[in-house]
Amino acid sequence: MARIVLASGSPRRQELLQRIGITDFDVRVPVTEESYPGGLTPRETVEYISREKADAAAKLCGGDEIVITADTMVFLDDQRLGKPVDEADALRMLTALQGRHHTVCTGVTVRQGDRSITESESTEVYFRSAAEAELRAYIATGEPMDKAGSYGVQGMGALLVERINGDFFNVMGLPVLRLSRMLAKFGVVFFE
Repeated sequence: MARIVLASGSPRRQELLQRIGITDFDVRVPVTEESYPGGLTPRETVEYISREKADAAAKLCGGDEIVITADTMVFLDDQRLGKPVDEADALRMLTALQGRHHTVCTGVTVRQGDRSITESESTEVYFRSAAEAELRAYIATGEPMDKAGSYGVQGMGALLVERINGDFFNVMGLPVLRLSRMLAKFGVVFFE
């Protein structure tokens, strides 16, 4: 089997690959600007950035290596919620999310040489209502500060989530079922 390269520094994506049995892979993080043209839908946006990351990662990899890139964004009413710049920004985002649902979109690209496939996954996340004191206490843990939308569903942020409609792992940053189907097209088979 060809060598797999995860072109992401995300510890969550590394953990998710290991959870599905891909334990022997390289991590190579390309330097890219996460910019995109205006007017794209949420899915088109994450797919565009994922492809850009794959193009940059290809320069760091051999033509026979299988490269995986991903980009995850949180959207509330089609407005992107990135990573918070400070605690006040985290509070603003978490306040906007409470008692409502939002969409988490991840674009994934699998590339080997000149051949690539890009797909995306969308998951609806429903937040419960929370008091400002709860949100401030959550922010004080530091967990929200490096996460899109200011929460981590795999950590204490799970206590703010009422329910999820769709792929849970997508909310963590990598839709593993979709990825496994994409990898199968490159000869990576999980169950034989």
